[in-house]
Amino acid sequence: MAAPRSTSERITDTIGRLENDIDAWVTSTNTERPWLAPLSFMWLDRQLHFATDATSPTVKSVRNIPAVRVALGHTRDVVIVQGHAVLSNSADLTEEQVAAYLAKHGSDPRTWADTVIHLQPTRILAWREENELPGRILMTDGTWLG
Repeated sequence: MAAPRSTSERITDTIGRLENDIDAWVTSTNTERPWLAPLSFMWLDRQLHFATDATSPTVKSVRNIPAVRVALGHTRDVVIVQGHAVLSNSADLTEEQVAAYLAKHGSDPRTWADTVIHLQPTRILAWREENELPGRILMTDGTWLG
């Protein structure tokens, strides 16, 4: 087992994952049940952005309860992002957001999605092995630690 990473190493690695990973597991909930869905994303302006359809269970849940958790990676290298989501119409994406999505995913989300979920992180955790569980909290109240 590798030695635990420092907080600054974990933050650097986590930002790298946010910038470069393609997909994430997005969890939301409503009064009836929790919901888990795989969605592609982009990281821009310190937010995660997920393009999808207004009829999706994720969007329906976020409309009622905007608390969302997102998981990147696998159980031996995980990043958990928690925050509050805001919905917008995909037609309202800025040119910068569209360009970033095109660069990362090769498509313009305005052509296939009508809604974008914007997640402002309030808490981020990251760890690889058991020895990284202490210190796994990298962001609280929207502020990076360390």
